[in-house]
Amino acid sequence: MERRRILWKMSLDFLSFHSERNARHGPVFTQEPSDSVFPLRSEDNKVFINCKAKGNPVPHYKWKVDGRYIDMDLNYNLVEGNLLINHPHATHHGGVYQCIATNVFGTIVSREAKVQFAYFVMSLAQVSLPLSMPTILCGRCLCSSPAEIKYSWVFNGRPSFLLQDTRRFVSQRTGNLYIAKVEASDVGNYTCVVRNMMTNATAYSSPTPVELRRDAVMGEYEPKIEVQFPESLHVTKGTSVKLECFALGNPVPSITWRRTDGNPLPGKIKINHSNGVLEIPYFRPEDAGVYECVAENSRGKNVAKGQLVFQNVHMAIEANLQWECKASGKPKPVYRWLKNGEPLVPEDRILVEGGRLAVPRINLLDSGMYQCLAENEHGAIYASAELKVVASSPDFSSSPVKKSMLIQRGGEVIMECRPHASPRASISWRRGGEFLKDSTRRTIMGDGTLRISNISESDGGRYTCVARNPFGTSSSTGTLVVKEPTKITVPPLSVDATVGESIVLPCEVSGDSSLDPTFKWFFNGKLIDFNRQDHFEMIGGSAGDLMVRNIQLKHSGKYVCMVHTVVDSVSAAAHLIVRGPPGAPEGLIVGEITDSTAQLSWESGPDNHSPVTTYSIQARTPFSIGWQAVRTVPDSVPGQMFHATVIDLNPWVDYEFRVVASNNVGVGEPSMQSKQIRTKAAVQPMGRDKNCYNLCSQILQSGEEFGYVVAFRPLGTSTWKQTVLASPDASRYTFRNDSVPPLSQFEVKVGVYNNKGEGPSSHVVVVYSAEEEPSEPPSRVWTRTLSASEIEVYWEPITQTASSWKIIGYEVLCWEEGMQESDAEMVRVTDTAALLSGLKGSTVYLISVRAQNSAGAGPSSPAVNVTTKKPPPSQPPGNIEWNLTNSKIFLSWEHVKAMGNESEVTGYKVLYRQNWLGKTSVVETNRTSMALQVPSGEDYLIEIKALSDGGDGSSSGPIRIPKMSSKRELFLSFTIHRIHFWYNRFKVSRVPSTKFCLITMNPTGTMCLLMSVFVFFRS
Repeated sequence: MERRRILWKMSLDFLSFHSERNARHGPVFTQEPSDSVFPLRSEDNKVFINCKAKGNPVPHYKWKVDGRYIDMDLNYNLVEGNLLINHPHATHHGGVYQCIATNVFGTIVSREAKVQFAYFVMSLAQVSLPLSMPTILCGRCLCSSPAEIKYSWVFNGRPSFLLQDTRRFVSQRTGNLYIAKVEASDVGNYTCVVRNMMTNATAYSSPTPVELRRDAVMGEYEPKIEVQFPESLHVTKGTSVKLECFALGNPVPSITWRRTDGNPLPGKIKINHSNGVLEIPYFRPEDAGVYECVAENSRGKNVAKGQLVFQNVHMAIEANLQWECKASGKPKPVYRWLKNGEPLVPEDRILVEGGRLAVPRINLLDSGMYQCLAENEHGAIYASAELKVVASSPDFSSSPVKKSMLIQRGGEVIMECRPHASPRASISWRRGGEFLKDSTRRTIMGDGTLRISNISESDGGRYTCVARNPFGTSSSTGTLVVKEPTKITVPPLSVDATVGESIVLPCEVSGDSSLDPTFKWFFNGKLIDFNRQDHFEMIGGSAGDLMVRNIQLKHSGKYVCMVHTVVDSVSAAAHLIVRGPPGAPEGLIVGEITDSTAQLSWESGPDNHSPVTTYSIQARTPFSIGWQAVRTVPDSVPGQMFHATVIDLNPWVDYEFRVVASNNVGVGEPSMQSKQIRTKAAVQPMGRDKNCYNLCSQILQSGEEFGYVVAFRPLGTSTWKQTVLASPDASRYTFRNDSVPPLSQFEVKVGVYNNKGEGPSSHVVVVYSAEEEPSEPPSRVWTRTLSASEIEVYWEPITQTASSWKIIGYEVLCWEEGMQESDAEMVRVTDTAALLSGLKGSTVYLISVRAQNSAGAGPSSPAVNVTTKKPPPSQPPGNIEWNLTNSKIFLSWEHVKAMGNESEVTGYKVLYRQNWLGKTSVVETNRTSMALQVPSGEDYLIEIKALSDGGDGSSSGPIRIPKMSSKRELFLSFTIHRIHFWYNRFKVSRVPSTKFCLITMNPTGTMCLLMSVFVFFRS
């Protein structure tokens, strides 16, 4: 059976009130029973009908079926407010069910819900559409309810449901599938799927094909909203609201949501992927308002709006109640009103006219739960509201008059008086014992607020608001304190400054001494954060002067000093103009180009408040080091001229140019470089460098097809031999003739040419033909090991017959055993001996020597083996003791024991000097003590090292011996156990066993920590 659908739109116009979370109130449905269809055979053989209400106290429930109260028995059970039917039977348990909720504030009845036992019947028709045509696929079922039924669609029998997006939308209110713009990919079969959320039963429609018409194409058009929410919807506290909105259109419309009052949407709001559903969970009074759905594309936009009304009301006794209930349907619905679940009968005080309810001068007996019922032949719907009639005397406990009000002289004060009272209280004001009346400066406004303008000192004092209603009188008092206004006596003044300078903008105030002013500075409208601004600093103590340090161009602008007190705010502004070097010139263009000149033009950049005086031009080539100034015509380009000719350029060279502006402040940033250009080729190379016979750079080539002409002849002859080197990169020419004796003299000159002709030649120089390398290695190579890191190498000089010319030196090669000669370290010497240092201890090295002349190196001598000595001791001398008396220093230390892989100790080396920069003296000994004769009156630094065949061992580190006084004999004894490093200071501190720790300072900041120190002084 097909059931007609009707869209109900209901609204109640009443005063909403924010209630406390735990306030007592009548029942409010959060879930009502709905029309449902249950399969005849259910797995659990139970039917569950929802009903839930909120209230304080908690409501209790009753149920009706077909107008009769249900007695709870084996078949019916209450689960909280829900009705459970066990072993349902289609004949006995089908019917119209209604839930009744009651607490001490009244009773409400739910909407009627028809419960049937049947199966789903669905039908769809074939659809043929042109491309871009919007479409709606409508599924019809035996019974539907948004709270109990979920609609989905399947495309071409795929296992997953059709995904919704901005183009496709499934309405859970109608079940229809909406496609905003049909595309070729939409052609196929569509199946509607309906699932009962209570029983999880699912039904499928027959597949419906969508075909594409080839004879028409839809054009673009503005959005048309097909799915929209009611114009007015009453929502109870704590419930969830879902608003649907979807539009057809080409291009596909975008859907956005907003509140008409301009407030942002609550953060808890949920919007689905297609933006077609807006959900507000846990509805609160502040969520009430008018919501808009905006559908928009490039062709236009359309708007749907509706009001969400919060359904609780508190009204004062003797107020006039007027409610209106509106519903739409076909046929037109009729209205009935219920109070506490019972019909409301019109009488003298109660007027019922259609959907309107009016009750003048309400009293406490009018409190209760009210419901408007709208019905036609297709069904009935309910709208519920609670009426609380409040009667109370005036009460200031939650909103007293402000206890203390500070106001500046000449200002205006507004004293609010807002007691809680029902009915509304009448308000009067008194100052001291005198009641106030309206005057030119004093006004008592309609809501009880007292306003006093042009305040004087005489207005100060205690003010009392008195509130009266039939249930009592109450008052609240506050004190008005008049203060002198704050004035800026030294305001900031506009000023000019130059980049890099520092200035102070003053801001001094006068005012009431009891007020503590707060200074704030704003720069170009933004508050200055002194913690994050390096250039700004607040100075001046009680004043609020602003210092701007190291001023930059970015600091130009408007500065505002704002002074706040608890009673007033004043401000003063000044402008800072920063003069700086000019900005970069713009729009640089290279015009006419010759072989040595280029025409340039440009536009001026910002002058930064100081006119440009001159422009200079810089150029760069691939061969120059950075940018270099070039000559121009005119020689000095004035600031009013924006063009110049660059002269003295090299032919056939790539150039980039840039322009730099200057003013009285300084030199500005350069312009962007020009595009790279190439000067024209010259008739011949410029020849500025006559000695470029090794390699002439491109900057001197002056044209294409550049090359060199090499001419040479034996010294004393007249005929030149010439050869041409066509490569501009050529830098070397070799002439080979085996008949030429070594070291023969020749005259040589090098010329240049390009495609324009030959250029000048270089000066004539005399060169020698090459000699031959030595043919024999040095003989009798022997070595001597000096230490773990040094070896001396000796050899016999090479004979003159082994070389056709003078031997200029020798190369000594040294490499570790096991390595290749190619990895050898090389030392060049001119003598027949060499010292090799930096070697490893206990290591076998191979040594080879070869002779060298101007032609190169000869063959290497046979390698000889040599082993370095063991490394010196790594342990420094320890437990150093020293005694200072008269002009002698007595030293002693512990003997150093060498490790197994170290050279044995053969003695010790003592190094001493005056201060850090004095000349070092060295004394060697084979004992572990010695005495040094030194002059008195100077500090000494001493180091001790162990001696061994492997070299000097580790140093003890510098020991500072303080100078002796010339007026008294000083005897000091120290034992040094360890050395630390510290910073620059002197400290004596107590250590255990009555010993002292002396820390001394050396000139480089290194400190020596001397432990177990004994100090004796004797006159």
